[in-house]
Amino acid sequence: MTMPSRLTITQPDDWHVHLRSGELLATVLPFSARHFGRAIVMPNLQPPIVTSAQAQAYRAEIQALLPNDSSFTPLMTLYLTEQTNKADVKAGFEAGMVSAVKLYPAGATTNSDAGVRDLEKVYPVLETMEAIGMPLLMHGEVVDPSVDIFDREAVFIETKLIPLRAHFPKLKIVFEHLTTQQGVDYVQSCAENTAATITPHHLVINRNAMLVGGIRPHYYCLPVAKRESHRLALRKAATSGDKRFFLGTDSAPHLDHAKQSACGCAGIFNVANTLAVLAQVFEQENALDKLEGFVSLHGAAFYGLAPNPRRLTLERSATAQAIPERVKLSQGELTSFDPMMPVYWSVNA
Repeated sequence: MTMPSRLTITQPDDWHVHLRSGELLATVLPFSARHFGRAIVMPNLQPPIVTSAQAQAYRAEIQALLPNDSSFTPLMTLYLTEQTNKADVKAGFEAGMVSAVKLYPAGATTNSDAGVRDLEKVYPVLETMEAIGMPLLMHGEVVDPSVDIFDREAVFIETKLIPLRAHFPKLKIVFEHLTTQQGVDYVQSCAENTAATITPHHLVINRNAMLVGGIRPHYYCLPVAKRESHRLALRKAATSGDKRFFLGTDSAPHLDHAKQSACGCAGIFNVANTLAVLAQVFEQENALDKLEGFVSLHGAAFYGLAPNPRRLTLERSATAQAIPERVKLSQGELTSFDPMMPVYWSVNA
């Protein structure tokens, strides 16, 4: 079969991104706005975005940094706490101010200390969300110190997600940044109301990238990359055409000095080359015909939105593309994701 050298698809969306705030927001936002039509923006700032009014203010901060001719649309989320007001959630969703609520188990990842410790305490909010069709976005890990970090996702499914789903069968749930075979199996076992985002880096690296030959902090993220068998399961799911799986970059920028420290921050900044890396992955899996669904169609359908009207073209070169250069800020530099493989695709400017 002849490999195409040019691929035109519906403009993609990013269904999970961290844009941060301040100078970091101003620096990373153009990378998302350049290629994506919409993005689900995570709320784990300091302090977190916990009310619809705060979400509206954060959206205004993002929009003020966009050029007048930009079509990029930030879709805002609320940070779920045990004090979240269900009336505010409902009003914000129905007014179009917020698109989803994000569940962080307390202590699971960056800026998650204000997250949920007892799921039953947020049941009233989840009941409201189920009734109005509002998605719950889940960071699917337990934080029990007795559970190995590589097992946190699998244990979460068994001890938290399955009971939650039984209690709320019609609640729309997105299992964010899936990393395991168990996660793939769970999502595929659900006939409706359940989907998952998959990141480009979890399709490319396994835990060896972070640990073999020395500790490599720029491959450290949460949830951490797992064994090779899990990476292969994710690739199979992403490239299958199954509408329950779609792109969420989980691009999570931290300056190099915060990554390269005695207690390095978790997160990979990948939006500068996400689409090129994904095209390479889908080519490797002989599934370029499934790329548009994964990056442009499945997520929009799950959120009840029309596909973007614009188109985007990817081109394949005979020579590998350079890794994006470090991005300079006033307080340091930001390193882009190195996929540890040749990437021949690029987005046609």
